[in-house]
Amino acid sequence: YHAFDYRHGDILLLGRESSGAPQAVHDVADTRLTIPMADGMRSLNVAISAGMVLGEALRQTDGFPKP
Repeated sequence: YHAFDYRHGDILLLGRESSGAPQAVHDVADTRLTIPMADGMRSLNVAISAGMVLGEALRQTDGFPKP
């Protein structure tokens, strides 16, 4: 997720914590991203995953609010 080139207008869709996104979503998605996991880890909470990916997308697109 951190090496992807995010652009304005991108749509981020996250899957379930237990199984990810359904195959129908994968079939129509332009790109699929993953968050690397340490060996032995089950999954990340979907809210944590969303924050990580959204934060990187906002950083790259200069989307954070200005002070």
